[in-house]
Amino acid sequence: MDDMVRNTVMKDVPPMKIDVEKMIELLNEDKAILLDIRYPFETKVWSLSFAVKIPYNELPDRLGELPKDKAIVCACPMDYRANMAKEYLRFKGFDAKTLNKGLIDLMTRLKGGKAKDLHLNA
Repeated sequence: MDDMVRNTVMKDVPPMKIDVEKMIELLNEDKAILLDIRYPFETKVWSLSFAVKIPYNELPDRLGELPKDKAIVCACPMDYRANMAKEYLRFKGFDAKTLNKGLIDLMTRLKGGKAKDLHLNA
C-alpha cells in the first residue's frame, strides 16, 4: 500500500465518486451494483431492495459475493463509511466507487414518480 501511495500519478487515477444520475444509468445497463454497507440495525429502519447488503465490517469475509466484472458503487447515508469501503475494495482489486452524497441524495432523487427511472427486474 505504501508503494501505491508513493507512486500515484493523479492523471492515472480513475474517477472514484459517482453521482446519482450516472449510477442509475449504470444500474439500468447492468454495469454496476449498489453496495449498501450500512449495519443491520440501519437497514431494518429503511432498506433498498435493489442493493447488495454487506455491512462494512463484514466486507473481508464476504468479498466472494461481489462481482469483478461490474462497478461497485459503495453507499451509506452520506458517504463517510462508503469512502472507506471503496478504498478497501479498490485495494482488493475491485472497480469500486463512492456514491456522491450518499443514500440520502439517492432517495431524494428517486422519490415519487421518479422511482420509475430505475429499471428494476421484477
